[in-house]
Amino acid sequence: MLIYFPVNKILTFLLGLFIIGHLVHFVWISHLEKRIFKPILQLHDGVKEIAKGNYNVRIDNNACNEIGFLIESFNIMAEKLKENENLKQEYEENRKALIANISHDLKTPITAIQGYIEAIQDGIVTSPEKMAQYLEIINNNTVYINHLIDDLFLFSKLDMHQLEFKMESVPIKAYMHDLMTEFSFELQERGFEFHYTDDMAEKYNVVIDRKRIYQVIRNIIGNAIKYGPPGALRLETRLYKSEGFSYLTIRDNGPGIPEDKLPRIFDRFYRVDSERTKDLMSTGLGLSIAKELVEAHGGKVLVESVVGEGSCFTLAIPLSTEKGSGHEAYSDN
Repeated sequence: MLIYFPVNKILTFLLGLFIIGHLVHFVWISHLEKRIFKPILQLHDGVKEIAKGNYNVRIDNNACNEIGFLIESFNIMAEKLKENENLKQEYEENRKALIANISHDLKTPITAIQGYIEAIQDGIVTSPEKMAQYLEIINNNTVYINHLIDDLFLFSKLDMHQLEFKMESVPIKAYMHDLMTEFSFELQERGFEFHYTDDMAEKYNVVIDRKRIYQVIRNIIGNAIKYGPPGALRLETRLYKSEGFSYLTIRDNGPGIPEDKLPRIFDRFYRVDSERTKDLMSTGLGLSIAKELVEAHGGKVLVESVVGEGSCFTLAIPLSTEKGSGHEAYSDN
């Protein structure tokens, strides 16, 4: 039996299928545009911005597919590039400041040496006493320049992570006992008051380069001597343990450091005293080098200060899991 369908119904049905197909196609295209085409276009624009040096570009990520992971990776890359660019700019600014400071610190003693040599050559100096005085000044300036070059050489190695450390496990109580005995003898011979207290109950080891930690402590004590009261300097040092660290405090009765200058005392070439030439033997790198050396050991240097009362530097070095035993000599001469 033949069944007949009205033509208009067939056409309506086909037209409906055609419309539905186009709607499905439109929805699918819209989905592709939202999930794939648009993000890819944003990525393309983002890469062009990165190529121009604009590392602030970021792409909104609403996709949970492979394109979403690609966008997330792009944003991470842009953030890393921005961080590297900021570090590069900071390094460049530090480099310029370093060169300016080196030029200033070298020019002063070189000018002085040149002036005194010219005075000697011109025959201005006639008495042996005056000649000896001029030669002593020339020698002091030469020593300062040599000291500055040594500090710069050390600091440059630290800055480029090229300084080699001779790390070894050292009993901290024995090491500090010998070190403080040496400093006590030296400072008391110069008329300074020095006290050392060991409050570490047990014997612990630290993994350090003995020579470099000795240099850190000498730099801090040397800084206290330079700015301390002449003939009346008092230093109190204390060793103790707390939360996995060995602490050594170095307290002085110096003039103290103003609160606004305290955050900068570890900066390169920074001197609390505005007169950069007040102390010819001060290169302005001692505390900065001390901080770098301690941080290379996984430690830290803290400072507290009250104007008119003095300063306290705290040297913190992580303890080793290995307990110390016995008493060994570890001082560097």
